[in-house]
Amino acid sequence: MSFSPSLSSGFTAARNRSKYISPQSGMCSLCADKCLGTCEIGQAAVLGKMSVYPTTTGPNQIASEKDYPVDFSHFNINGRAFGAIGTEADYEHAEIFNVNLASEYGNDNKIKLDLPIVLPALIKMNWVDYFGGAAMAGVTCMIGEDARNKDDELKIENGKISSFPMLQKIHDSFYKYYRGVGQMVLQCNVDDHLMGVPEIALNKYGFEALEFKFGQGAKGTQPANRIKDYDEAVKKVECGALVFPNPFDPKIIELKEKGCCPNFYTYGRLPMWTEESMSKRISELRAMGMKNVYFKMAGFDPSDVERVINMAVENRVDMVTFDGAGGGSGYSPSKMMNEWSLPTILLEKVVVDICAKLQKQGKVLPAMVMTGGFASEDQIFKSLAYGDGFINAIGVCRASMAAAMTGKTIGDEIKAGRTPEFFKKFGSTVDEVFHDLADLRGIYGKEADNFSTGAIGVFSYLNKLAFGLRHFAALNRKFDLKYFDRSDLIPLTYYASDLMG
Repeated sequence: MSFSPSLSSGFTAARNRSKYISPQSGMCSLCADKCLGTCEIGQAAVLGKMSVYPTTTGPNQIASEKDYPVDFSHFNINGRAFGAIGTEADYEHAEIFNVNLASEYGNDNKIKLDLPIVLPALIKMNWVDYFGGAAMAGVTCMIGEDARNKDDELKIENGKISSFPMLQKIHDSFYKYYRGVGQMVLQCNVDDHLMGVPEIALNKYGFEALEFKFGQGAKGTQPANRIKDYDEAVKKVECGALVFPNPFDPKIIELKEKGCCPNFYTYGRLPMWTEESMSKRISELRAMGMKNVYFKMAGFDPSDVERVINMAVENRVDMVTFDGAGGGSGYSPSKMMNEWSLPTILLEKVVVDICAKLQKQGKVLPAMVMTGGFASEDQIFKSLAYGDGFINAIGVCRASMAAAMTGKTIGDEIKAGRTPEFFKKFGSTVDEVFHDLADLRGIYGKEADNFSTGAIGVFSYLNKLAFGLRHFAALNRKFDLKYFDRSDLIPLTYYASDLMG
């Protein structure tokens, strides 16, 4: 049995010609000489190096297709029939609407959350409603790295960004709905730091929180992007990007003059943080007004995970997000998305074990967040319970963006008089179809009638997750988030039993 997908993929729209697959290689067992190159091998024969990366990005999201041998489905959720923890054990108080899912994190600048959820870093597709819905739901959200590359009005002077108008639009997409809960966080990679993105964000555009990256999209290495021609390669170098090969190399100039220019690629710089450089950079940015510090870490080697947590402790970082294999949304190489990193549940075990050790040493831990493939309330409850009090929130990224996109699309269809068939039984107007719009009116008043249905979609989706969480909490007679622990889980397999210790 193979846990890996065949050479068919949603990443590249590749597909095997035959239904008979060789499990080990992923190839069709009968490989025909007249095949038109539909599988990943056929695409590579034509597209070469760039077939390493997804070809279906743009208005789409990308997630792992590997069937990992262990995940949160290997647990069932426990239930209890007596008593109550976190509220009075009587009929009037022990009910789902009395489950407290709110929390607070942060060192010097406390941040409230209405739900144990954050929206991890994205800056593509319907990002406006993704961030707006986060503010409406009262949760923290992160802006993806390299946002500067999305701004056509970006201005650079002497290798530093002098104007970044899109950053103001991003900021406003959240804070126009802000009600004192959650926070918008700007994620920055190495190139962002080198070009002065943190500085201009803090000094000019009103940001107070930054997230430091360890990896690309917390998925390993940085992407390599093919550049269309020599002139574009020169422009990229002049803007501070790494370009391979160097268009100013005399040998490359000679090849250009002969009409034999090779392909050019940009490559994002890999982070090379050390304890000393990280501490220095955080101190610099705090002096400029940064109030909250966040880390983003993936399922790297456990020793690296421990090192990052220790760096977070020493620098009084407010929140660390750990991104495990099985999730996705970014532009990682196809095989890296499928075949690299600790899967989310195994990464969580590493994180929890390290946190337990540091807590015994008297260390003050930052808020810990797990992300990587979460889409439903049962998964979120299981991860919070498995975290045994060390996991404070769950990152719900790709699913929240799906809600932003779907909410906008369905709203646009309703307004155009084309209510989708499934929703006709609920009504034919936005007010009738979007049920949780009433909850938004309770918060914002009649102003909510003018909200984008994409943002309403994110709010409604997170509302659903919270409602489901309350059911599972009440099922275990636990009426506050802080009481969730591993006793709320039932292992179903040997793998799950082993993870429970």
